[in-house]
Amino acid sequence: MSAPPPRPAKRRRLVRFVAALAVLCALAGYLVVQYVTGGTARACKVVAAGSNPTAYRFTPEQAVNAATITAVGTGRGMPERAVTVALATALQESGLHNLGHGDRDSIGLFQQRPSQGWGTEKQIMDPAYAAGAFFEHLAKVPGYTRLPVTVAAQRVQRSGFPEAYAKHEQDAALLAAALTGRTAASLTCQGRPAAGARTAAMGTGDGAGAAAEALRAALVRDFGPAENLQEAGAQVGRAARPSPKPSPTVTARARGRTTTLPVPGGTKTDAAGRSELERGWQLAQWAVANASALHIRQVSYAGRQWSAGSTDSQWRPVAAAGAPSADRPTGSVRIMTGH
Repeated sequence: MSAPPPRPAKRRRLVRFVAALAVLCALAGYLVVQYVTGGTARACKVVAAGSNPTAYRFTPEQAVNAATITAVGTGRGMPERAVTVALATALQESGLHNLGHGDRDSIGLFQQRPSQGWGTEKQIMDPAYAAGAFFEHLAKVPGYTRLPVTVAAQRVQRSGFPEAYAKHEQDAALLAAALTGRTAASLTCQGRPAAGARTAAMGTGDGAGAAAEALRAALVRDFGPAENLQEAGAQVGRAARPSPKPSPTVTARARGRTTTLPVPGGTKTDAAGRSELERGWQLAQWAVANASALHIRQVSYAGRQWSAGSTDSQWRPVAAAGAPSADRPTGSVRIMTGH
């Protein structure tokens, strides 16, 4: 004789138990991800100025890629509008992730295709190269600064979904304003160290020296050789050292864990009309965007200071007699690294 069917109350208890177990498993998975990544999910934020500010939250990986795209663009003398178009494109194409896959042979931040003449697979997977290739094509679009983002991006990308770029325009504009330095102290990250090969490499040898060297290499990667950094409003350096290809040389001024990027305090503007103060803020907020990857603990500029791991990760005023301020920006971007 078969057993009687379970009573309704038992079935309800079983369903509740299974549902509770699923919730616990999901929570455990979330905690594991947070432990592995150092809790860095959506750990960066850029806020627009104004009485009704809007904000965009993103991950440290996205922040590094956005900062690279911006640095490459400004290094080529491209205006902020060009950076907005590039960031909106990368947000749509890859979510600001350096993808090793895509439609057909599309790869990288902009999903560029080796078969279409964008470069080799290795080149396209280099974010700085990919960004440079995008800006090179964008510069050839007549009147791109006056075109809608969707049209300017489409003239470069030839996408099957050209209208998709429009939904990223507001976030891209927020990022561009912060990472070009036009909006001061608007980008923050928690700055928790990221896991991975770069972190492991920095843990060997002289910790302070390895951190300074990694910072120097990243500056060259994004801003180019020393003359580009000087044009951006900074000089990295005291003693000349060989730099990564293709840049010839760059210098680094570092004492212990602090690297100093001198920024002129005059009234000069660059080819895109950016002031020296804005170029200083670009370097400062570039450093914050790279905080997790480069173990950056503190960044100071123009009377403001950001510290990694603080509860709100805000830029705080630095009270010091004679210190640079927003009204008197003469000084340096100071970057402190360390585990």
